[in-house]
Amino acid sequence: MMRTEYVKVPMRNGGEMGAYVAYPDTTPAGSVIAIMEIWGVNDTMRHHAKEYAEAGYICLVPDLFWRQEQGVELSDRNPADVEKAFDLYYGFDYDLGVEDMEDVEAYLRTLPESNGKVGAVGYCLGGKLCYMMCCRTEIDCAVAYYGTYIEHNIREVGNLHRPFMLHMAMKDRWVQAEVNELLLRKLSPNPLVEIHQYPGADHAFARHGGLTYSKPEADKALDLSIEFFNRHLAPEPANA
Repeated sequence: MMRTEYVKVPMRNGGEMGAYVAYPDTTPAGSVIAIMEIWGVNDTMRHHAKEYAEAGYICLVPDLFWRQEQGVELSDRNPADVEKAFDLYYGFDYDLGVEDMEDVEAYLRTLPESNGKVGAVGYCLGGKLCYMMCCRTEIDCAVAYYGTYIEHNIREVGNLHRPFMLHMAMKDRWVQAEVNELLLRKLSPNPLVEIHQYPGADHAFARHGGLTYSKPEADKALDLSIEFFNRHLAPEPANA
């Protein structure tokens, strides 16, 4: 039986961020920070956590909006939730978000169940944070699903120094074709970057239960992401 729990992660400013964690059956294991879209720590994110735990990883879903409001849990099918989600989204501080994810990373590295390796996977807003983490932090690797507004920080691309995978939905109304073309031009030359394109996929194609969920693309992207984590989050080989 998979173990799951809610925890409090200590932050550098003295506060605490809530988080949901799913643990694999076998430890020590690598860890994955699953960074939400704009809907909070909801059923979709708990589902993602369990997917990665089933693949052998400790998976923690941080309460990303904790500075604005704690415990947010929203749905794309509720009009009032949609309004609230966008209010929180546009009030979110990305720079503080990256610092918060560094604190989560430090927390995961010290867990008794951890092998010391930490990656991240992010969706939409979380996808942009994954890109920024690969530019600014020592995360072991990160995967972005349809990251929004990465182009606003494309000037940081020269600092991208950690393995980074990007899943591009080519019918994404939040990431226009011109933006995807820009990202391809700017990111592809970096040997640490892998980009996968999904020609028929819309934004949030991996959002379980969401309006634009598409199982074939979601399954393919999950397989690629797990393979990526398997490469980068394995324990260091013991010295001969």
